[in-house]
Amino acid sequence: QLEESGGGSVQAGASLRLSCIATGRTISRYPMAWFRQAAGKERELVAAITWSGTNTYYKDSVKGRFTMSRGTARDGATNRMYLRLDALEPEDTAVYSCAADLSIPTSLSDVCQFLSSRCSWGQGTQVTVFS
Repeated sequence: QLEESGGGSVQAGASLRLSCIATGRTISRYPMAWFRQAAGKERELVAAITWSGTNTYYKDSVKGRFTMSRGTARDGATNRMYLRLDALEPEDTAVYSCAADLSIPTSLSDVCQFLSSRCSWGQGTQVTVFS
């Protein structure tokens, strides 16, 4: 089970840090991703990270503003994942959900993108950015 936290209502230009905590299953071996879904729009992949945390993928519109990371064994946080959102824009308003892809696709841009993907999802956390 995955659970997100850290969403909120902020002014444009502000920052937020979203957290995703896994319980009941280890996520340290799987690629992880953050998706978002705005009202009336399809869910979209925002960022993804390899199991090791060494490689990341970002949607073009968030590159340079969002940073995804994983908790480390040193911090005792291998069951955690984060998304730092900086320079937020009203267009970033959406429900943000974390996901783990147990099918381990070869490309980060493919995480939880297919019917054949075996993904665990969180319930989501609302991010609202007002101008």
